[in-house]
Amino acid sequence: MTASPTIRPARLDERSALEALIARSARALSVGDYDEAQLDRAIGTVFGVDTELVEDGTYLVAEIGGVLAGCGGWSRRKTLFGADGRRDREPGFLDPAVDAAKIRAFFVAPEWARRGVGTAILDACEAAARAAGFKALELMATLPGERMYRALGFKGSDPIEYDMGEGRMIRFVPMRKDLE
Repeated sequence: MTASPTIRPARLDERSALEALIARSARALSVGDYDEAQLDRAIGTVFGVDTELVEDGTYLVAEIGGVLAGCGGWSRRKTLFGADGRRDREPGFLDPAVDAAKIRAFFVAPEWARRGVGTAILDACEAAARAAGFKALELMATLPGERMYRALGFKGSDPIEYDMGEGRMIRFVPMRKDLE
């Protein structure tokens, strides 16, 4: 990486810029993992901004030279993945004594992929979740994201097929990491 990213909380007024970054990232970095029909259906429902995370202050952005290079967050809420448009959300709160914090909606601008942006955001998320008393993290990894998470100490279980509706399925990998 040529410059270290600045990590800060996302703002509601940059939602459209985040949605554009997410769509660009998904389309460019998912080649070979998902087809166009899957991406068309996933963007905005499964892949997208969760306003609750932005309002909670747990959705982060990475900026390099004032430009959005990536986004991702962590959550105290029960919803494991998906944007505002996902139909089966669980907005209730987790208990850090027994539940794992959720790692959510990580996307990196294609021009910054594999240059430490995702890792920098994840490091900030891990530190914040640990400070909030969580002892583990869990997430639902996209196929391209699974490789990054494995490299950063997450363990995966068997892939699942998620029904996005209208007969469209997409594969994810449930993953977990203990913080202790």
